[in-house]
Amino acid sequence: MRDEFATVLKDAMKAKDTRRISTIRLIQTAIKDRDIANRGTGKDPVNNDEIMQILAKMIKQREESARIYDEGGRPELAQQEREEIVIISSFLPAQLSEAEVRALCEGVIAEIGAQGLRDMGKVMAVLKERYPGQMDFAKASAIIKDLLK
Repeated sequence: MRDEFATVLKDAMKAKDTRRISTIRLIQTAIKDRDIANRGTGKDPVNNDEIMQILAKMIKQREESARIYDEGGRPELAQQEREEIVIISSFLPAQLSEAEVRALCEGVIAEIGAQGLRDMGKVMAVLKERYPGQMDFAKASAIIKDLLK
């Protein structure tokens, strides 16, 4: 994925697409920051799954910022955040629909034999391992909680 970011950045520079350039640089910086943090703890540089988690976190941050800007009467800044969300999302695999997430949650619950809310962490761990960057885990968490009641 790192090579993909470099290629897309180069193309954006040629096209003089300033929003895309700044967003890709933000992505690269976030990845580099995580690499440095990992190096400090003796871990390897981030892999593609971790990069997808970083991108998902960046999208959540921008959604929250856009909401705050809308509430604060700053539509131009909210629009800027939404443009960045579109750019970051382009690097993630297609997101699963809520119905698909529910079906996957039900499948994992049945597979591991989850009985109650105390097994919620096990279910989430399996989902995060199998579907990184493909689902909103906050929504999945709510679905799991509902299913395990």
